[in-house]
Amino acid sequence: VQLQASGGGPVQAGDSLRLSCAASARTFGSYGMGWFRQAPGKERDFVAAISPDNSATYYADSVKGRFTISRDNAKNTVYLRMNSLKPEDTAVYYCGADFFGAARRVEDMDYWGKGTLVTVSS
Repeated sequence: VQLQASGGGPVQAGDSLRLSCAASARTFGSYGMGWFRQAPGKERDFVAAISPDNSATYYADSVKGRFTISRDNAKNTVYLRMNSLKPEDTAVYYCGADFFGAARRVEDMDYWGKGTLVTVSS
């Protein structure tokens, strides 16, 4: 499975961005999908996840109420809508795929895409 994340860039605090992650797999609907982020000098952290059938979503406390994860299984794509961005949201954002999994832990992910950098200035 190949994953390609896009949509990052430089923004101001309070702005919004939508990240996309396109997957190559015809079995995309079998994967829990997650977004993670890694700030300079820090570990990769969980941000949001969505179940394979789109029935459940999960969020880190730091983004709850501001970020929304969604997926379109017909387009093999998962999205992360980020509102009210803060400087502390600055990081490289990665999407990952977890075969029939919850996609909430780094160690559970089966595939990773290359990251997309989000820079939020105050």
